[in-house]
Amino acid sequence: MARKDLLDLVSLDREEIDLILDQAVPFKELFTRSVKKVPALKGKSVLMLFYEPSTRTHSSFEVAAKRLSADVTSFDVFQSSIVKGESVRETIETLQAMRTDYIVVRHGRSGLPGMIAGMTKASVINAGDGSHAHPTQGLLDAFTLKEIYPDLTGKKVLIVGDILHSRVARSTSTVLKRLGAQVAYLGPGSLVPKAGPDNIKRFTDYDEAMKWGPEVVYLLRVQMERQDVQYFPSLREYHKVYGVTTERLKQIDDRGIYLMHPGPVNRGVELCDAALDYSRSLINRQVENGIAVRMAVLYSLKPGGEGKIEGGA
Repeated sequence: MARKDLLDLVSLDREEIDLILDQAVPFKELFTRSVKKVPALKGKSVLMLFYEPSTRTHSSFEVAAKRLSADVTSFDVFQSSIVKGESVRETIETLQAMRTDYIVVRHGRSGLPGMIAGMTKASVINAGDGSHAHPTQGLLDAFTLKEIYPDLTGKKVLIVGDILHSRVARSTSTVLKRLGAQVAYLGPGSLVPKAGPDNIKRFTDYDEAMKWGPEVVYLLRVQMERQDVQYFPSLREYHKVYGVTTERLKQIDDRGIYLMHPGPVNRGVELCDAALDYSRSLINRQVENGIAVRMAVLYSLKPGGEGKIEGGA
């Protein structure tokens, strides 16, 4: 894949998606070996530039880069000149002088990784920008489901929660539809956008959504930090109306439905405690697969090029 950057998934064609997912397979096989590293990026440098807090995505990219034998530097935004008013451009110019090969960026402002990509010859990977996109999350979700269903054509995936603010919902629904799956949204009317792709069903009632017959229920984290107004009465009420309660978990088990969640989980909000031990929960597998998929992304990109992926999700 002769791409310099991965900023979203809209501009990836089916062949490019398949290539990344196929490359992730041998990288995951490394995890069972005594030596889990390959020299694919030996001598290359990866810079972690996270303007927002992150545990899973940050550590996943860091492990992925190190398993490819790259040198990894985590740029501490809160200990840098950024807190003194340094602009993003000034930061990137400084980092460019260090000749880094890859920059993994997370930022609360939509579109900022794309702006950075235009300033540097390094390959820029969007690790989440505002409510816009989280491309590697979408790819790892697709990879995880393809391990269960090698052909996703016609499979029904119900994404539940705060669709309005979710970059995960945008990227995951984009890649799953590209692979032939059917996608539906469920959540409070205030958090399920009425505008959007016509081929995504929208539900506000849990029972109605389950009648649609999903094979997978994908629960989103309730992002209170992105909600500037109150979109539902309380977290307890949200769990009762839209969460996987103990009673609903039994119904999900009876139907053989798989559960997914991008993490971190809000216990007692999206999921009851028992759901974390559910036999068809794919949550831990998503974490493991994230490393393999991010290895494949790093391996696929070509620093120094001019082309970049840009667009919607």
